Amino acid sequence: MQQYVVYTDGACQNNQAPGGQPGGWACVFVDGPSLSGCDAKTTNNRMELTAAIEALKHTEPGSRVRLCSDSAYVVNAFLQNWFSGWQRRGWKNAKGQPVENQDLWRELKLLADDRQVQWVKVRGHSGDRYNEAADQLAVQAIAGCRG
Repeated sequence: MQQYVVYTDGACQNNQAPGGQPGGWACVFVDGPSLSGCDAKTTNNRMELTAAIEALKHTEPGSRVRLCSDSAYVVNAFLQNWFSGWQRRGWKNAKGQPVENQDLWRELKLLADDRQVQWVKVRGHSGDRYNEAADQLAVQAIAGCRG
């Protein structure tokens, strides 16, 4: 069975600006390739989700994946099983509103269900070489959408 360790990160030019900003995502496989991309009009949360999606897309179904992210948004959804509540409420959050980024959450959940994923929350900007590399790649990817 294939085993992977991957670090993911998303970045956005201005996290607080309304209406979407240029953003980048990256995933760094330990003992493997690094991948990155961008979106011209997005949010930081969408980039964090996209990074995790792309990481899992580059692993085989059935494989073991240790996915490390500094995004509590991504990791906690799995560790705290937010999905059961969302699905029970028809993909609405606790306030009865549609779950944000539902398209990406659904895709990520399908990919994760086909793999044995260990979700690991890492501290951002704390000197972890792979987390720092993912951050740098995600920030650099933003330039690809500015031009």
